[in-house]
Amino acid sequence: MKVRSLKKDKVNVITLGCSKNLVDSEVLMGQLRANDMQVAHESEKNDANIIIINTCGFIDNAKQESIDTILQYADEKVAGNIDKLYVTGCLSQRYKDSLEAEIPQVDAYFGTLELPQLLKTLEADYKHELIGERLLTTPKHYAYFKIAEGCNRPCSFCAIPLMRGKHVDRPIEDLVKEAKRLASMGTKELILIAQDLTYYGLQHYGERKLADLLRNLSDVNGIEWIRMQYAYPSQFPMDALDVMVERENICKYLDMPLQHVSDNMLKTMRRGISKRRTIELVDTIRQRVPDIALRTTLIAGHPGETQQDFEELYDFVEKTRFDRLGIFTYSHEESTHSYSLADDVPAEVKQERADAIMELQQGISLELNEERIGQTYKVLFDRKESGYYVGRTQYDSPEVDNEVLVPANNHYVRLGDFANVQITESSDFDLYGEIVN
Repeated sequence: MKVRSLKKDKVNVITLGCSKNLVDSEVLMGQLRANDMQVAHESEKNDANIIIINTCGFIDNAKQESIDTILQYADEKVAGNIDKLYVTGCLSQRYKDSLEAEIPQVDAYFGTLELPQLLKTLEADYKHELIGERLLTTPKHYAYFKIAEGCNRPCSFCAIPLMRGKHVDRPIEDLVKEAKRLASMGTKELILIAQDLTYYGLQHYGERKLADLLRNLSDVNGIEWIRMQYAYPSQFPMDALDVMVERENICKYLDMPLQHVSDNMLKTMRRGISKRRTIELVDTIRQRVPDIALRTTLIAGHPGETQQDFEELYDFVEKTRFDRLGIFTYSHEESTHSYSLADDVPAEVKQERADAIMELQQGISLELNEERIGQTYKVLFDRKESGYYVGRTQYDSPEVDNEVLVPANNHYVRLGDFANVQITESSDFDLYGEIVN
């Protein structure tokens, strides 16, 4: 008689959306590994019998990608290729009831704060003592570092508070402990993320504590770069800039999504800041940290955006010359304040405006990159690709910013190491160079 072997469960985690979702997946995988479960992230081996999809529900395109991915694995389950399918994350938080009705093949849906329940369903214990422990999905030399969850801002267009809840800080001592653990594993760069970095401290300590957090993290041995992403402009804590100047391992880099600049749009978007104060803020930041790289994100086609509003935005980008810039077309999200307004900018106009901004930025980026030719920069190398070692300066975050390419046939560098690179050529969004001693 043939005896059936009992194969041990293996979990494959699929992550969609932003770096904050990625950290959530890493924490989930750390918990599963601590429960002696086999777990992989986006494995291509197709040997997992349990699939967990961590979804994004931010804007239309992201929601559609999440739904398409759920449907793909629902078909795999119907075909008998997997045993269990679970869905978590922002889309599941926001549309759980609808998803349960429309895609019943999924075994269970979980919200953004329901990790213990998800683990219980997998017959795994939630281990509270695993503060900051996670399985990195990034190369080990850099890690996204979530310092808070949720958001208290009232931005009219944003559904994040609906999916992530109110702002909750993580204590400084817990974050330092996590940073030390990451450093012991070989992490050299921490990329600080949250829905709003600049709010850090208000919930837990009753006052803004971003500068204190930066100092404490800066003291961790082995951490050579600390980078800030997602800083809200209104009531920006200027003492964080003082730490950036004081400490060599705080990157001269700031990602500050401004969204717009016309007073009409800033008021409609409920951003809590005016055009004048926005311009003054950018000027002040650049005065206090002269070599800072400023990245921003904008929205084209928000309800009520007139041609004049757009022209103000275009002129602002032209004059301000951001080092890095991205732009989204407005997505009409139900249950947000903006959803009560008429989505009155046609889709083609939204796209035309976004394209015009990016074409302008492409020219600005090229001019700024040409100014870097002949200069030497400390570069952290992430990967080898198409005959080049590919790295970044302190002015660039992974995946979204410029890269430095060094020909692999002339040089050798270990991935995850720093090297000094002299820039010899430039393009719109990349630099080319040679390693120098």
